Amino acid sequence: MASKGVPAQETAASLIHPIAPDQAHLDAATATFRMLSDPTRLHILWILADAEADVTALTEAVGASRTAVSQHLAKLRFTGLVDTRREGRRIIYRIRDGHLARLVREGINHADHVVTGEPLHE
Repeated sequence: MASKGVPAQETAASLIHPIAPDQAHLDAATATFRMLSDPTRLHILWILADAEADVTALTEAVGASRTAVSQHLAKLRFTGLVDTRREGRRIIYRIRDGHLARLVREGINHADHVVTGEPLHE
């Protein structure tokens, strides 16, 4: 299935990795999934997959304390999953790449099927 304005063969190609992963690739993927395993971090990444946000907006959206959100953002930044830029006195956070955004969205889509009982599909 194609994304908006992108032919199907181009979007599908990034989902296929024909060579078996070596240990370095498995370790990198495991580290990413480890960061996604916390519900607050996953919620933050889901928000950032859609748009950039500062810590105040993220705190309000996820319903956690500012301290907790800041700590999660520090971990996400340290592991390279989010980038930042300064806008005046504010720090704006954004998800690092499209692969991660798709992974987060697919994880939430999968959860929707599990929670609602909607039939799974390819």
